[in-house]
Amino acid sequence: MDVRSAMYNVDQVTGERTYLSAGASVLPSFYFLFCLAYAGLAAAWVAILMRKRAAVFRIHYFMLAVLVLKALNLLAEAEDKSYIERTGTAHGWDVLFYIFSFLKGISLFTLIVLIGTGWSFLKPYLADREKKVLMVVIPLQVVANIAQVVIDESGPYARDWVTWKQIFLLVDVVCCCAVLFPIVWSIKNLREAARSDGKAAVNLMKLTLFRQYYVVVICYIYFTRVVVYALQTITSYRYLWTSVVAGELATLAFYVFTGYRFRPEVHNPYFAIDDEEEEAAAEALKMDDEFEL
Repeated sequence: MDVRSAMYNVDQVTGERTYLSAGASVLPSFYFLFCLAYAGLAAAWVAILMRKRAAVFRIHYFMLAVLVLKALNLLAEAEDKSYIERTGTAHGWDVLFYIFSFLKGISLFTLIVLIGTGWSFLKPYLADREKKVLMVVIPLQVVANIAQVVIDESGPYARDWVTWKQIFLLVDVVCCCAVLFPIVWSIKNLREAARSDGKAAVNLMKLTLFRQYYVVVICYIYFTRVVVYALQTITSYRYLWTSVVAGELATLAFYVFTGYRFRPEVHNPYFAIDDEEEEAAAEALKMDDEFEL
């Protein structure tokens, strides 16, 4: 026999069928709002790049590409969920969502690695060990995205679903740990440079920046992987959207922080430091060796 089943809720106001679960019915609107937010950030970033062309590096154009991919990913997800809500099927928007999700995932982790190495704005090249990190992170992101597609397009009833779920979690943890290494290496290199090149104040500024970024990356990874999962576990099914919104807000805050702290700057800090600041920075660096990563 051929059996066709349909599961849906009925909107109490309009009487129309809603094929999304009760806790996910508001997600299309939220995804679209976040898409508009990232589009606004991308437009603001373009304005900054145009205004400060003299201080723009290649990494800044890459950051713009990451913003655009994130906005397109959210637009595709909004349309995907919207079509599922109205008709029960995605009408091909799920394919676009997976494509943009794949590109966004690879580009975001690559960006974190490149910023962590200081590529483009501190040095014009990547060291061999930094290239190796990228060679590990990018293939792992490919595997993670394949696992995500299998998980989303099937369910616990499917054969090997649990295995793919475990693969996704393992690969995601490995990627999150791998992107921290370049930041640690940059902090150590800046600390060593501060002792030898006589530019204590400049190196202290850079060192402080990379430390802040290290802490923020750890907080972002912890929140989006642990706290969001905890929200999914403890909240009622009617409030499933809260964990999604919390994760997207954390991601938006991370993008804003990264753009603000690594924005192009026209002024040259070498000419804005006097002897007293240099001496104070040198003393701070001497007392700074106990910082544990």
